[in-house]
Amino acid sequence: MLVVTNNINILYNKKIVTMKKIILSLVIILITSLISYGQKKTINISKSNVFWEGHKITGSHEGLMMFKSGHLNFENNKLTGGSFIVDMQSISCTDLSGNSKKSFEKHLNSEDFFGTDKHPTSKLLITKVEKRKNKNLFKCSGDITIKNITQKIYFDIKIEKNKAFVKTKIDRSKFNIKYKSGSFFDGLGDSLIYDEFDLKINLFF
Repeated sequence: MLVVTNNINILYNKKIVTMKKIILSLVIILITSLISYGQKKTINISKSNVFWEGHKITGSHEGLMMFKSGHLNFENNKLTGGSFIVDMQSISCTDLSGNSKKSFEKHLNSEDFFGTDKHPTSKLLITKVEKRKNKNLFKCSGDITIKNITQKIYFDIKIEKNKAFVKTKIDRSKFNIKYKSGSFFDGLGDSLIYDEFDLKINLFF
């Protein structure tokens, strides 16, 4: 009787050990799947923004644009892509005030520049990502759409814990924004506005 009981206990213990191994294996598989599974980080649109700066012969102007939506995609903690929609009607000028500010912002929204009644949003799609030597830096290429015209764009993005930063330039002439552009008009003199403008994109998650 003692021998039978001991055999039963041994079998029981073996089953317990086997079950523990199975459970441990399942946990490891689950954790591995979660780590390798793609992660989507959605931006906080109330904190994130696009800082812009445009230059002319006689000076410059700067301001902000806000996002309607946006996210970055990650796999194994590495950036793989992303997509953003900018609210063009949110464009503001931060170096002017009063009537000058209102007049300039109205002009930016007009057909001379972004025509936001017809084109209320712009879009950025990251299509390719390469890791730089710097741990938090990624080389990106993608498509940017302004006024329903899509062009290629290249930039670096620096990613920290809950934020990311981009510095790049946009050539407005590629999006048929002609106002006082030397690419379309001659003899502008001191009224010329340069085609390239600077963007600093601040993303918070």
